[in-house]
Amino acid sequence: MRTADIRTRFLDFFAARGHTVVPGAPLPTPDPTLLFVNAGMVPFKPYLTGEQAPPWPRATSVQKCVRTLDIEEVGKTTRHASFFQMNGNFSFGDYFKEEAVAFAWDLSTRPVADGGYGLDPDRIWVTVHHSDTEARAVWRRVADLPDARIVDRGDEDNFWSMGVPGPCGPCSELYYDRGPALGREGGPAVDEDRYMEFWNLVFMQYERGEGPGKTGYPVLGELPRRNIDTGMGLERMATLLQGVDNLYETDETRPVLDRAAELAGVRYGAAPEPDIRLRVVADHVRTALMLLSDGVTPGNEGRGYVLRRIVRRAVRAMRQLGYQDPALPELLPVARDLMAPGYPEVATDYERIADRAYGEEDAFRATLRQGTTVLDAAVAKVRADGGLVLPGDRAFLLHDTYGFPVDLTLEMAAEQGVEVDREGFTALMNAQRERARADARARKSGGTADTTALRALLDAHGPTDWRAWETLTTESRVLGLIGRDGPVAAAREGEIVTAVLDRSPFYAESGGQESDAGRISGASAEAEVLDVRRPLPGLVTHQLRITAGELAAGDPVVAAVDPEWRLGARQAHSGTHVLHAALREILGPTALQSGSYNRPGHLRLDFPWRGALSTAVRGEIEEAANRALRRDLPVGVRWMTLPEAKELGALALFGETYGEKVRVVEIGGAWSRELCGGTHVEHASQIGTVALTAESSVGAGMRRLEAAIGVEGFGYLARERDLVSRIAEQLGAPKAELPERIAGLLDRLKATDQENARLKARATAVRAAELAAGAVEADGTGVVTTTATVDGSPDEARALALAVRDRLPAGRPGAVAVATGTGGLVLALNRPAVEAGLHASALVKRLLSGRGGGSAELAQGGGVPRDRIAGLLAELPGLLTRD
Repeated sequence: MRTADIRTRFLDFFAARGHTVVPGAPLPTPDPTLLFVNAGMVPFKPYLTGEQAPPWPRATSVQKCVRTLDIEEVGKTTRHASFFQMNGNFSFGDYFKEEAVAFAWDLSTRPVADGGYGLDPDRIWVTVHHSDTEARAVWRRVADLPDARIVDRGDEDNFWSMGVPGPCGPCSELYYDRGPALGREGGPAVDEDRYMEFWNLVFMQYERGEGPGKTGYPVLGELPRRNIDTGMGLERMATLLQGVDNLYETDETRPVLDRAAELAGVRYGAAPEPDIRLRVVADHVRTALMLLSDGVTPGNEGRGYVLRRIVRRAVRAMRQLGYQDPALPELLPVARDLMAPGYPEVATDYERIADRAYGEEDAFRATLRQGTTVLDAAVAKVRADGGLVLPGDRAFLLHDTYGFPVDLTLEMAAEQGVEVDREGFTALMNAQRERARADARARKSGGTADTTALRALLDAHGPTDWRAWETLTTESRVLGLIGRDGPVAAAREGEIVTAVLDRSPFYAESGGQESDAGRISGASAEAEVLDVRRPLPGLVTHQLRITAGELAAGDPVVAAVDPEWRLGARQAHSGTHVLHAALREILGPTALQSGSYNRPGHLRLDFPWRGALSTAVRGEIEEAANRALRRDLPVGVRWMTLPEAKELGALALFGETYGEKVRVVEIGGAWSRELCGGTHVEHASQIGTVALTAESSVGAGMRRLEAAIGVEGFGYLARERDLVSRIAEQLGAPKAELPERIAGLLDRLKATDQENARLKARATAVRAAELAAGAVEADGTGVVTTTATVDGSPDEARALALAVRDRLPAGRPGAVAVATGTGGLVLALNRPAVEAGLHASALVKRLLSGRGGGSAELAQGGGVPRDRIAGLLAELPGLLTRD
């Protein structure tokens, strides 16, 4: 049975039993504790924890998941994968153990012809928590399982919690006996390779208290409403139903592995090391495809770094297998065709996905060439010095300067028998991160409020009545104030606090739009709004600086957005939509926004594109954007379901998470149609103007456009006009002729520079010949020496020193010292002088009291007072006798 059929059967089975089929969420998650969805229950977490009311009593989904904690184990075992899919059915206070067990048993054992999976009931084992006599009784009653195949296990295996206070409960897991060829008899407690887990039923019935992690905490009592969270591993079930040994051999993975083996000229199953690398490739190519499909972009932080690491591990594994050509153009289309039946977007968006993937591979291949050379040299030096540890600063240099991931450094160094000083590397990385954090703190006044205190306010008062789409002013009440060390009763003039209001008109930073500015006024206090955030679902917080009086919890206040700020923010956000649509109109649908930022008067927009945009193309994009403004396209907002929005063709921005109902912003109808929660103008003409100010690279295959908007846009254009006018006036030329006139001037300057360089080289050669002819032997040394002073730069001094050195008598030791009028000193020795034991760097350090350095043949230093230059040059012959 193909994986796509397993997925469909699961959803159909539960839909027929009253479950709402909920589309799987994108892999990036808004949960601040997670980079990616790593379990099927993550999108349902607010309903399971009681933070939000569930919109349905029971639901079912197939959820994409990525787990990266085991990334080093991928390929080494056949049980670890970075990407997997979890089929789940959920009950929110509806059914409980009896029905959950019955559903799982029915679907697992129901004949294939009747829509089930057809597993042999006599080969299914289950585990229950040792205290859960109810679950044991349910299994005996529903499935007629004998006690011998119902195994008691402890907290580590069969009791679930999120690791923090909240819901918890016992689990029951289903295992399938794959036969004696795969391990020992005796059930899952004896061998979990032979007995493969394929389904886990979590019975959320208790509330846990504070405690150390996932065990050792108190259970406080029963939950007021019991929930069911189950997860059936799609790849696990495919392994069982397709009769293969492991998940790498299922129909959605094995073809990628086989194609990799074909390209590399190896056979899977022939040797352990190539097999590990082939499994790494098969897993990582599929994972990269799914991450790229959900809008993750390769980068150096967070999700982007995980994707970059996965792509690079796949590419390097192919190189280790002996395949040196670009691998992703051969492998990614195979993964696309395998995953498209379940996820059509990987095919419809493939041009964009491939462009980013191939660009990342190209960049890494260049990094690999350069970084490998540096790493090999560093390892060779370590071994030459008799060591076995690569210093942490060398690993950090590779990471920071050459973009060489530390995990790659660890792997490649280990292959050459050398360890890496990880503590030293980590210390340097931590210092760099702390500098970055300090920079971020410097840009933001005040800190982030205590999440525990905020959650308490949310639980006590409910979500913020948020009015940013409707008004600029609200009458509000201060629900709570939080300082740096926790909740405070009041804040006085000069203090910075986080305030929670019952009602707010302020837009909280999201979707690329910066938060609103404004003021909060009370009977005895005035405060400036510095920042607005949404730290918890439904809660809006305001970072305030008290400018007068005292603000206290419970005070009635007037919250007012700065109208000029909001106008500029609306112009910039609508301008971002307009520029995005213009970009796609000129470059095509693959130029899809992957990130944006807008504030009054300014916007930036990132998009995938390989190569810089020409001046002509930038002009076309700017013209298309301003044409929309001149046509005064209407701006409208509509609410609809996510499937309806996708059917309409609305663009969902990657990295954003959407609920059941979504807000669609249209500019000119279908011309620009995006899912968006920001604030916007009513008509495109209100944007004023869109003036492109910059276009640049922000990584491999990614470009950034920046623009000035509204009044700032007109001001930018006026400054550009004035600049052109001044240049035309200075050159005495019409504006239309400026490009040709400036090009002519540049050509003449280039020719002049070349002529000057020729004259300088000729003069240097003449002077070098004169100095070499006048060289004399230093008494008692046998070394021919000469000295000189130049008025030019250190580069000119170095060029003269080398030219003189090369003209000294052949076969005789020689030394040349050249000083600059600005206090620099260059010393050059020829090969016979070095062979005689002289060292240029040591001599310069003696002359300059430790300053300067270089090699044995050439060294330089600086900081010599002008009045001491002649004396230092005179000291050189005497030093030669003491070297």
